[in-house]
Amino acid sequence: MFSAEDILARLKTRPFTPMRIVTTTGETYDVYHPNLVFVARRFLDVGTPDRRNPTVADQVTRVAILHVTELRDLPVASPPIAAQP
Repeated sequence: MFSAEDILARLKTRPFTPMRIVTTTGETYDVYHPNLVFVARRFLDVGTPDRRNPTVADQVTRVAILHVTELRDLPVASPPIAAQP
């Protein structure tokens, strides 16, 4: 089980390594920028990056820390950016 401090420490590592948050239900959340995760004592707010600016959240999902089972490293490459019309 992870604590808020565990997750904060992972987000503060420099250089930041993108990660995948895995939950007990199998849902995953890919984090390519540490500013897109807000850590509270019992939950995380995980932002989905905006297509035009990947450091700004387009939408936010709340995840109970109790349900976080893994923090997996992702390749360092940036997330794919959708083609502009």
